[in-house]
Amino acid sequence: MADRDRNKKVLLDLAKQPNNNRCADCGAPEPDWASYKLGIFVCLNCSGTHRNLPAISRIKSIRLDYWDDDVVEFMKANGNAAAGTIYERAVPAFYYRPQEHDCVVLREQWIRAKYERREFTEENSHLQQAYCSGFYEGTLWKKGKDSKQFLKRKFILSEKDFTLKYFSREDESKGPKAVIAIKDLNTVFQPEKIGHLHGLQITYLQEEHTRNMFVYHDSGQEIVSWFNAIRAVRFSYLKTAFPTATDDELIPRITRSYLKEGYMEKTGPMQREPFKKRWFILNSNDRKLLYFKTPLDAVELGSVFIGTESHGYSVRESQPQRTRGNKWKCGVTVETPDRRFVFMCEQELDQREWVESFRLVMSQPMTPQHYNTEANMKRRK
Repeated sequence: MADRDRNKKVLLDLAKQPNNNRCADCGAPEPDWASYKLGIFVCLNCSGTHRNLPAISRIKSIRLDYWDDDVVEFMKANGNAAAGTIYERAVPAFYYRPQEHDCVVLREQWIRAKYERREFTEENSHLQQAYCSGFYEGTLWKKGKDSKQFLKRKFILSEKDFTLKYFSREDESKGPKAVIAIKDLNTVFQPEKIGHLHGLQITYLQEEHTRNMFVYHDSGQEIVSWFNAIRAVRFSYLKTAFPTATDDELIPRITRSYLKEGYMEKTGPMQREPFKKRWFILNSNDRKLLYFKTPLDAVELGSVFIGTESHGYSVRESQPQRTRGNKWKCGVTVETPDRRFVFMCEQELDQREWVESFRLVMSQPMTPQHYNTEANMKRRK
């Protein structure tokens, strides 16, 4: 009969070893669960997906469940590193590896791709062709620019001319409704904002203004394939645009999550205008603070460049006096070389998070591309 206490101690010790001390699938620290069929240690969130794959993976708690001696020996003989050499042997450089706080569909499809479809083993690498070929087409549900309604639209992604196109109708002879340059494109999953588990936000520049496009697909595998197909073409573009850069330098620039999003109240340049509630997005990669009327607006109302402290940019918590129209009381003041911006947050926590986010951007050195962005934004104004 198995020694329950001994086996529990062995498993806990195994889970503290390098590689095993983080979830095999999302990297979350201190995983408390294990797949005794795959020989890996996973976190609670990822264990849920493994439970939905009973033919491939079987899950137990390393603290609460009973473990037979032979199963413990199997875990000792395997582990996360050993499994990675099999199931992650041929992951493309551009392919997004989900992290602990990523949305469900990204983590679920990563797990299914690894263990169910075995896409990254050498014998099944042909399954990557859909998002590796440099060409992808299909239909997505797209939100209308000025309405809440989502309509089916045909999309075509092409590495040949580095564009993403979409069509109002299935008939391509009528031409695309929009041609989006991959050069200026970013995409990020936004299920809560869009109201769909597979919601994807595509952001791009049009006439030097930021545009948002909100799409989803009913299939989790399909929307993640779209996401990685876009990343593949973006990666190819970046390698062309920056031929001397290494893959490690380019990969973080393929797609970027936003540093901070949320509502704040905003006043005008004289700080005497009434405050208006706006949705703000802080993008640390291009150092822009964008604002919109609502989270699902297609076009920005305006933008603010966030430079470095050494170039005259600063931020502080504030309690502005004699303000008009504001319902919220927690102020944030951003100083730029040309203007002072005053914002109001609803809660002190929001205020602190915004200030910390601004300071993080201001602490990072600017690149030549950032100086060009700053100059272009000044010319526009």
